[in-house]
Amino acid sequence: MPYLFTSESVSEGHPDKVADQISDAILDHFLAFDPDSKVACETLVTTGQVIVAGEVKTNTYIDIQTIVRDTIRRIGYTKSEYMFEANSCGILTAIHEQSPDINQGVERGTPEEQGAGDQGMMFGYATNETANYMPLALDLSHKLLIELAAIRKEGRMMTYLRPDAKSQVTIQYSDDNRPEKIHTIVISTQHDEFDTEARMQEVIKKDIIDILIPRVKAQLTPELQKLFTDDIIYHINPTGKFVIGGPHGDTGLTGRKIIVDTYGGKGAHGGGAFSGKDPSKVDRSAAYACRHIAKNLVAAGVADEILVQVSYAIGIARPVNIFVNTYGTAKHGLTDQKIAEGVEAIFDMRPYEIEKRLGLRSPIYSETAAYGHMGRQPQTVIKTFRKPDHNGTLVLKKEVKLFTWEELNYIDAIKKYFKI
Repeated sequence: MPYLFTSESVSEGHPDKVADQISDAILDHFLAFDPDSKVACETLVTTGQVIVAGEVKTNTYIDIQTIVRDTIRRIGYTKSEYMFEANSCGILTAIHEQSPDINQGVERGTPEEQGAGDQGMMFGYATNETANYMPLALDLSHKLLIELAAIRKEGRMMTYLRPDAKSQVTIQYSDDNRPEKIHTIVISTQHDEFDTEARMQEVIKKDIIDILIPRVKAQLTPELQKLFTDDIIYHINPTGKFVIGGPHGDTGLTGRKIIVDTYGGKGAHGGGAFSGKDPSKVDRSAAYACRHIAKNLVAAGVADEILVQVSYAIGIARPVNIFVNTYGTAKHGLTDQKIAEGVEAIFDMRPYEIEKRLGLRSPIYSETAAYGHMGRQPQTVIKTFRKPDHNGTLVLKKEVKLFTWEELNYIDAIKKYFKI
């Protein structure tokens, strides 16, 4: 029997994502000026207020007030009627030094023996149902909101849009786990005031179907475009009016959208959030490493779908275990256990080696904090960072490589090991 599977996404203006982006912007500035910084930065946003708290061990100083305001401004909270605005919101900072009890478990005599920054289990997942090896429902949910934000920032169409938005896509799958069609699309977007609620719903639904959907479809392969049939069920702003939104509508917290950040409910999640954490926290770095492994395994043809788990003990470099589940899709006579043994042989999963392999000590994290940490396009960019200096403002330009864990650079090594 066919079955349905649903994933959701949230926009960069969603209050939890505002908090994530602030935390990662602060992290990036610490790493830009001191790559050895240890950072655990949490953010809370609410009506007219930002609270930043956490633990940091660093040799640099950064201007948190400016970083917070620049981040909020970039997202689009620039009008007083939003009740949360970049220039006027209050900012409270409560950052103190990282616990020496934790630090002594991380720093070791040699970098290679750097201990895990915490205990826990992390997962990576990949499937061949999309070109970027991501679950289709989540991939479409992200694309809808990325394009909606692009329309808002262009300012030519749908000029009533405000920054906060959510999407949800339900896919109908066949018995053999292949996408058959899109069953339902849900979009709720914050908007300016309309004359009437009925007029608002009429205009927004028409614009979503006539403007947004065609722009998203144009980005897809012909095979995926066929999933957009005439009988899709649309729920557009189903609660009605959505003028009050963002941090004024709901309090936002760092790390509260971990399923949106990863695989939309497919595979598994270890429970640890990413944003605001430097790569010594394996919640983040090992989750990226597991995605890198899973994606390269699927791309190498080891299986159609793969889940990779790794777990750590705090202060210990080598993982406690590596687990692989291919959901019965393994090929070439391989078993899940044999694949797990291959993963351990090919990939060094000590935290320092993960940091080095994926270049995680660079300021690359702001770009991860909205629209998912996985499935994104690796690219090299030049980023500019500023901090107060005794001579005024120190400006630093750095060339960095984003989303390195999405690179398909281990396919040959995998094929060689498994003799594919």
